[in-house]
Amino acid sequence: MLKTIRISAATFVVVFVLAQAIRINTVNPRVDGDIAAPPAVAKLLRGACYDCHSNETVWPWYSQVAPISWLLSSDVDEGRRELNFSAWSTYDPKRQAKKLRETAKEIDENDMPPWYYVLAHADAKLSDAERATLRAWAVDEAGKLPK
Repeated sequence: MLKTIRISAATFVVVFVLAQAIRINTVNPRVDGDIAAPPAVAKLLRGACYDCHSNETVWPWYSQVAPISWLLSSDVDEGRRELNFSAWSTYDPKRQAKKLRETAKEIDENDMPPWYYVLAHADAKLSDAERATLRAWAVDEAGKLPK
């Protein structure tokens, strides 16, 4: 039994060390054009959304440790594909309106920011009032754009 535990532990250590060789890219792409928002809304977006939904990701120290790094990279890649505030100006007005409506829906459903992100980033936890502010802004801005 003890021999099995030692072999398992040694295997884990070897695999963990070898996994560190598979690095993620933490170089952020350039910002093509940020979304215009009132200062209070911009602050909320930056605090709760920009790490995954912009090209201004702040990569924490643990983003250099596999396999956590792989999960973070995957979340950021997916977040940027779904909505990238740093590429806002490249979206046509209909797409902007759609993204704003989707943002309001995500806020309504309490899906963003994800619970696991808030665990590691307490400043990203939005109060009900902050959620209402973001939602109202997104709905208002979407209403100004073509459907």
